[in-house]
Amino acid sequence: MSDLTALTAARRAADLAELGDDGRVDVVVIGGGITGTGIALDAASRGLSVLLVEKHDLAFGTSRWSSKLVHGGLRYLASGNVGIARRSAVERGILMTRNAPHLVSAMPQLVPLLGSMSRAQRALVRTGFLAGDALRMLAGTPSSTLPRSRRIGVPQTLAMVSTVRRDGLDGGLLAYDGQLIDDARLVVAVARTAAQHGARILTRVSAVAATGTSVRLVDELTGESLEVAARAVINATGVWAGAVDPAIRLRPSRGTHLVFDAAAFGNPTAALTIPIPGEINRFVFAMPEQLGRVYLGLTDEDAPGPIPDVPEPTPAETRFLLDTVNTALGTALSVTDVKGAYAGLRPLIETGEDRRAGAKRPGEKPRTSDLSREHAVIESASGVFSVVGGKLTEYRYMAEDALDRALTARSISAQPCRTRNLPLVGAAANPVATLRTTTHLPSSLVARYGAEAPNVIASARCDRPTDPVAEGIDVTRAEFEFAVTHEGALTVGDIVDRRTRIGLVDADRSRALDVAEDLLARA
Repeated sequence: MSDLTALTAARRAADLAELGDDGRVDVVVIGGGITGTGIALDAASRGLSVLLVEKHDLAFGTSRWSSKLVHGGLRYLASGNVGIARRSAVERGILMTRNAPHLVSAMPQLVPLLGSMSRAQRALVRTGFLAGDALRMLAGTPSSTLPRSRRIGVPQTLAMVSTVRRDGLDGGLLAYDGQLIDDARLVVAVARTAAQHGARILTRVSAVAATGTSVRLVDELTGESLEVAARAVINATGVWAGAVDPAIRLRPSRGTHLVFDAAAFGNPTAALTIPIPGEINRFVFAMPEQLGRVYLGLTDEDAPGPIPDVPEPTPAETRFLLDTVNTALGTALSVTDVKGAYAGLRPLIETGEDRRAGAKRPGEKPRTSDLSREHAVIESASGVFSVVGGKLTEYRYMAEDALDRALTARSISAQPCRTRNLPLVGAAANPVATLRTTTHLPSSLVARYGAEAPNVIASARCDRPTDPVAEGIDVTRAEFEFAVTHEGALTVGDIVDRRTRIGLVDADRSRALDVAEDLLARA
């Protein structure tokens, strides 16, 4: 295959056939989210033979439902968790300067200084932003990548978010954090980079049984099963980790976002950041996103019970987000302005320390917002290693930690970890990157594919490759085709819901379906 990064139906079939003939690898990874693909890339780049299996599609679960932020850890610093805060800042810098500078950019965060904010609240936010600057410097991230925080006047505040409440407005406090063009695109880039280093990436393949030395797999498309022997098996299924290792107990937290047309916020150029009334270090964000949208989030609610494939926001969460953002807007938004919504489940670990710190009364559980975002690597009685907890920003560090633990325990020799300096597919330093200019291409295409953007158009075989898939949607027909020929999309849902995010708005999804079906059939 000329392009080692290309994930196709043919490559999937060939990999399955090879495993059927000689089902033996060094490492099996279960789960195709950001942590699982991160482990697969780490292991493959160390020279190990790697198999990653995912029951659904890449980024099917929590990894596509985030705020699309690469946090610098400021919130964790405020709660006294210096370790997570520093690691987050370091990992953010690695992503922005080495791994994926094409997918992560500096996002302005604007806290408007409204008349309702007390002097103490203003001082607290300003102090936090200065601490964020210190974290950035400690992590070695240059101010050319993430500018310093500062105070701005009323005209600049309104220029960034024109719909902010004007009565009593005294300017704003401006800071910067990392923003992903899309979390699912990051997962796909990591998976394709793992494939570039020799990993087998198999979607629609479920692990129905696993031990420390083997997994039994079922091809969800054909129903065929096979056994694969492994020197180490790592469970990276997030909130579904207990399905692989029943001894694991998690306390999922649901984070909900609402989707708006950007025009509802005056086409903002900064993330409107609103302190949640009664909270010290929690905010609601209205973030400008691709496809002319704004995402408003984020809730942090207990989500007990069975784990759904696709979590659903609740009316109460919608009301909470609207009520909070409306405290900062001149004209209130209502449910009729909401064009779509999504929710994701965080795989949080509840410990005794969390319970003591977060509970308000004896016997009361702490709020999920008080639970630690630390990750843990757990070896089950069967020998399977599970990595649970953590946060998207630290996926690379979590992958390195989980793999190191497994390799040491199994006495597996491998090269040192390389991922700190490994550019992903689409980064200019990755060998797949084209040397052709991107200046003639749509900026939206370059934002999603980086240096690989010219290849998306050049490799297209469909007619009218640069035409949009539907009027008013800045996704080209070539991108739909590329999702199938290079990014492992096997269904229409893979194309419109994960390789692109058109599906977040039902009306847009319905307009793009025919094109997706046509290009999927032709590819």
